[in-house]
Amino acid sequence: MNARAKFVIGAALVLTTVGFLMTSGIKETGVYFLTPSELADRVQADPTFHDVGVKMGARVVHGTIERDVGTQTINFEVTDGEQTYPVVYRGIAPDTFTDGVDVVVEGRLAPDGTFHATGLLAKCGSRYESEPSA
Repeated sequence: MNARAKFVIGAALVLTTVGFLMTSGIKETGVYFLTPSELADRVQADPTFHDVGVKMGARVVHGTIERDVGTQTINFEVTDGEQTYPVVYRGIAPDTFTDGVDVVVEGRLAPDGTFHATGLLAKCGSRYESEPSA
């Protein structure tokens, strides 16, 4: 076997190994990004979807935020206008987390319909723009 054939076989093995490692890594760490309505559709189609990590983008429902300072637990509801889910988050919320703000929560949907969030991102309610000059 000549040197060129050995090089081609070695390169193919390296590329196959790297491709396999990338694919398995993405499958293990990949997360779905869904709206509450899309999440409800997925769960209705596949009840085992409760075990899958999800990022859900929605808006906080006005008047639903309840904070327990002692346990750093925040209970609130999110909606996309069609579907609403109660969310439980334990941790420190961003400063921009208020009623009506758009949020992205990361976690899992429990069989009882409560979304247990492990991550919480809140969109800034205002834009960072310079004031108009006079």
